[in-house]
Order: sequence, then C-alpha cells, then structure tokens
Amino acid sequence: MNDLLVTRHGRVETWTMNRPAVRNALDQSLVARLREALTSAESIGADVVVLRGEGPSFCAGADLSLLANHDRASAQTPRNHLSAIWDLTLAIEHSPVVFVAVLHGHAIAGGLELALACDVVVAATGTLIGDGHVRHCLLPGGGASARMERTLGRGASAWLALTGKFLPADDPVFAPWLRSVVPPTELDETVAAIVTSLTDVSATARASYKQLLDETHGSLSASDRDRELDAFDRHWLANDVPSALRAFLTKTREAS
Repeated sequence: MNDLLVTRHGRVETWTMNRPAVRNALDQSLVARLREALTSAESIGADVVVLRGEGPSFCAGADLSLLANHDRASAQTPRNHLSAIWDLTLAIEHSPVVFVAVLHGHAIAGGLELALACDVVVAATGTLIGDGHVRHCLLPGGGASARMERTLGRGASAWLALTGKFLPADDPVFAPWLRSVVPPTELDETVAAIVTSLTDVSATARASYKQLLDETHGSLSASDRDRELDAFDRHWLANDVPSALRAFLTKTREAS
C-alpha cells in the first residue's frame, strides 16, 4: 500500500498520510516519502500543500513498534529515525511552500510536531491534540521542545509536555494557534476557503513573507535538533524505554 497519497490541482497539492491501521504513525518509509514529496513540490513551484491523514486520525506520532524493537543492550537509540523526522519538520518550516495541516481524530506526539511545523492549522471538532511522550517514558524527538512553547506559550506547553494529556481542539489553549475548529462535515469547505485565500495573493511576496516570519519568529536549525536529540539519547540510555513501549503495545493489542 502506498503510504503517502499525493494529488495535485494546479499549484496546490494534497498529501494524505496513508497508514490508517496505525493512525498514520511515522515509520521510516512514510518520513522518506514526505521528504521526497516536498522536494518534488518545491521543484515544480507548488504554492500550497495540504497535509492530511487517512482513516481515524491525522497522525499518532512516531511508530512505537519501530522504537520498541531497538535493543537497549546494544547502546543504540532510534536517533537516526527521529533525526529524519526533525529534518522533515525543518524542511517544512523553511520551505517557500505554504503548509496547511488538517487535523482530525488524534494529532499527538510526532503528529503534533508535524502540525507545529506547518503555517496554517485547522482541526475538526473532537480532535485530540497533545504531546504525549511522557506517557511512554519518552522524550520528544521531532521538535516539540523547540516549537511547542513558542507557539502555545509557557503554561500550555508545560502542561501538555509534563502530563502527556490530550486536550480537545476547541480547548482555549489552542485558540492562538488553530485557524479554525469546525465540525467534520465542514472541514473540506473550510480548507478550500483557506487555500483560496492563500493562492489569491502574489506567490513571490507570500514566499518571501514566510521567510521573513520564520526569521523573525526565531528560525530553528540543526543545533536545536541536536539539543533535543541529545537529551532523548541520554534519557533512552539511562532507562529501559523499549520495555515500557512493548508493555504498552501488548496492552493495546489485548484491549483491541
């Protein structure tokens, strides 16, 4: 099955993450496909990319089964995979293409990190949004520590980070970030209106302004990535994280 579906209408692309059975969890193949799609979109001069998820959720984060299979005794961490996710979010953030994330179901952990890298974010009512890493004895590895506070503020980001709780999209903490929260039946119409507003203006001015906002906002870089991943590695090597992940996955399978 193709894990990323790409459709194009003029200079607007829609990318649909297509791993519905695992809530579009980010494995190595999906992350690579997203990077390839971005390279292609930039090469053809796409104006807007709409990022969505197939099935019950937008994205539930990094594929926990992939992380759980790492052998702690080997002193190896899943840093390479997480670094690829980080680099994807940096590429989205720095791209001249405008990214519109369309959230539904769940946008948690790596799913939240993907959305935080996008320029415009809309959500269906009922969407649960959260960091969630500490639920599984994990630290973030896709940019949450660098992006969440600057987007949501100290209080909201600390609560999401330190409790691992998921909050509904219409919670006031997300009001400064989400462009719209609408019923699922109105999501496509809302996205279409947003895309029209974005493509009605000068493409060169829009791309230049995005770059200016990125620089003014505090452009993230490889050093921010390495700081977060260094902390991830220290925590991983000091704790038996794979066992915690395997226990969670077993419990989930038994409950389903």
